[in-house]
Amino acid sequence: MTFVFGADADTSADSDTDTGADAQADAAEMCRMVEAFARRELGDVPDPFAPAEFRRRWLLAGGQGLVGSVVPTAYGGSGLDPVTAAAVLEALGHGSPDTGFAFSVAAHLFATVMPIVEFGTEEQKRRWLPALCSGERIAAHAITEPEAGSDTLALRTRAVREGDHYVLDGAKAFTTNAPVADVFVVQAATAPGGGFFGLTAFVVEADTPGLTVGPAYDKVGLRGSPTADVRLDGCVVPASHVLGAEGAGASVFAGSMKWERTCLFAAYLGAMRRVLDSTVAHVKEREQFGVPIGGFQAVSHRVVDMTLALESARLLLREAARGLARGSEDEVAPALAKLAVSEAAVRIGLDAVQLRGALGVLSGGDAETLLRDALPARIFSGTNEIQKNNIARALGLGGNRRPGGGR
Repeated sequence: MTFVFGADADTSADSDTDTGADAQADAAEMCRMVEAFARRELGDVPDPFAPAEFRRRWLLAGGQGLVGSVVPTAYGGSGLDPVTAAAVLEALGHGSPDTGFAFSVAAHLFATVMPIVEFGTEEQKRRWLPALCSGERIAAHAITEPEAGSDTLALRTRAVREGDHYVLDGAKAFTTNAPVADVFVVQAATAPGGGFFGLTAFVVEADTPGLTVGPAYDKVGLRGSPTADVRLDGCVVPASHVLGAEGAGASVFAGSMKWERTCLFAAYLGAMRRVLDSTVAHVKEREQFGVPIGGFQAVSHRVVDMTLALESARLLLREAARGLARGSEDEVAPALAKLAVSEAAVRIGLDAVQLRGALGVLSGGDAETLLRDALPARIFSGTNEIQKNNIARALGLGGNRRPGGGR
């Protein structure tokens, strides 16, 4: 099943035209379907991680149009605008406790597939996008390195042109989806020391000789999302696999980050809403001193603070998504959204654990799972400190140096 909604679909409350109302109704129905699908098919986090089970789920998500939601319909996607796509991802996060799987879907879509949409040639789009949208193939973005995380312009992976191909050598770390990926977008330096124009992005097939993937990490959170190192040893990549043009790698990366910092974090909104709902139910039922603990002001105020954090984060993310839909070049809105959602997720996770008492620290509970899944959110897609640097720079503060912000 592929959902088809045009770029003019508006889920915002300020659209009072008949078309806008119809689009809102369509989007709401789609979100209900996605949430029902997530509850039915994407239950508890498989532990230990099982590649076959992951791919089974992935194909199901592809059938729902989730792994290609914002890709134009001409290439097999659903053609959703960013606002609707964010709402759909929130529904996925609300319906399933496997936030890691939702994270993998978003990393595939926003960090890898959308760069091919926005920078790929027509031949590249038709070659790779249909299978990436259907769920037949999985994508990964290989940029972070052991010595280059936030400072993405300091990549040590090299790409040397030899005739009609490039030879890539280097190592990548913390690559989401690497253990199951069929296609990689790899960033490498074609002009070491060349700054913003020294990087080039390549589309590399997973079975390319010289590309190897290490064992999956055993992570504290997002356990449903497979992550590993990637090595490139004399990896020969055709020049026709360059994404954009030689030297355009930083632009490709910046574009992917704008998508990530906006839409990816919508999955956390869904997870927070799910845990907040269960927390409200818990404090209404749990009694101490003969009354439900929700009647104690210290408890009720904490729940109100959790609600405030969630709703404030959602408003900032929605505003960033609207800007992305308009083609805005604003860097502040995505950075604010990323900051607000990631910090709210950690805070709500901590509060949910506290309000459950000893039950909150039992392994597998929804509160402690949210907290573990939320901790990485302050690091990936550019650390929260990097986001503050970006915002400060936009305000004319903190000098002119432009940081990277790796994953």
